[in-house]
Amino acid sequence: MARPNELFYDHSFHLTLSGLFFFLSKILLVAFSPGAWLMALLGAALLARRTGRWRARWLWAAAILLLVGGNDALHDLAVRAWEKPPVALSAVAPADAAVLLTGITNTGRRPHDRVYLNQGADRFTNALWLYRAGKVRRIIISGGLATLHPQPGVVPEAEELATLLKLAGVPAQDILLEPRSHNTRENALFTKALLQQHPDIKSLVLVTSAFHERRALACFAKVGLHPVPFPADFRSHDLMVTLSYLVIPSTDVLTRWSSLLHEMVGFGIYRLMGYC
Repeated sequence: MARPNELFYDHSFHLTLSGLFFFLSKILLVAFSPGAWLMALLGAALLARRTGRWRARWLWAAAILLLVGGNDALHDLAVRAWEKPPVALSAVAPADAAVLLTGITNTGRRPHDRVYLNQGADRFTNALWLYRAGKVRRIIISGGLATLHPQPGVVPEAEELATLLKLAGVPAQDILLEPRSHNTRENALFTKALLQQHPDIKSLVLVTSAFHERRALACFAKVGLHPVPFPADFRSHDLMVTLSYLVIPSTDVLTRWSSLLHEMVGFGIYRLMGYC
């Protein structure tokens, strides 16, 4: 069996590793979800004795979490510090290809006769924009199935986005697919394997969400690829001077914290594993 840090490893090891990361990602979504923390604190308060001090402590903790974690301005400051900054289209030097990372479609939605984009759709439109502006000659779409146990009729995300690119008028010969990867490390590994079949592609632009760009760049660098970043799908907003933005907490902000915390923890785990 090939070692896990090699570019090519056998299919059984790939499935085992993908399954482990998929399972771990689901655990992290819950473990680092402020919304789940809030529910746990309220549940603890509900179960605590009415006459005891712990009920008040749990309720105070829930109130503080909602006040701080639900503050839109604090969340924006944190996200902006983590996200890679935007890059002007005019600042991008012409490259051989853009690498578009998937994770932006809802493959489980029915009917399966069309493509459903989710919040990260900016990744797709930004890659298309680079192509239409003449900044890249080709688009490499990297990403496999969004689940380890797909439903009948579900195809890899790379194929779904290729369909949209063709509908947008991009010739099939300018689209390259990497439909096997399930995580960011595999995006990098399998993209490098694909490029070995296309030695004419020497320069890359990496298109992914701004909060994910940091980990993606590190993973690509680890396998010897050094694409130019082109962040998309920004989760931060312009600072505003309004009561709702600066003071009034929102449970929606708690949900948005989950994505940032999940990404930061994922980056740390990748570092420990030597993947980036």
